[in-house]
Amino acid sequence: MYVFIMRHGDAAMDAISDAARELTLRGCQESQTMADWLSQQSPDIDCVLVSPYIRAEQTLKAVRENLVLPENEEILAELTPSGDVMLVASYLHVLSAQGHKSVLVVSHLPLVGYLVSELCPGQTPPMFATSSIACVELDHQTEKGCLLWQTSPAQLAAKS
Repeated sequence: MYVFIMRHGDAAMDAISDAARELTLRGCQESQTMADWLSQQSPDIDCVLVSPYIRAEQTLKAVRENLVLPENEEILAELTPSGDVMLVASYLHVLSAQGHKSVLVVSHLPLVGYLVSELCPGQTPPMFATSSIACVELDHQTEKGCLLWQTSPAQLAAKS
């Protein structure tokens, strides 16, 4: 199973709480750019998991504009910045065992980096710029993952 781990887009700092922070215009645009690039990789995503925080849900909304995704998503409380990475990894193993081929996870720092290292033994948690996406190939048999690639809006801009 492929797991596409995406950090939310650039978000405003001023809000009544961390959970209420909204995407900036740049955050929306960069998330759409990343989704457009990902669509060219033909990810065939059949499951979407998202944090309940506003900026993550807004990122997913922006991604939906440029990437074909299942109609519904699962909102997981464990995908917040300080969520339980082991629980998220366990759930991804369950989804893999159920036959899912490709999952998109939209979350936050530091969880996104820790999730990569939890799924890929020996992998140092990578840094994630806003709207960045990492792809982990998860082996159902061994329950071990391999980080295939990671890219960010700045890396895409540098290539064009």
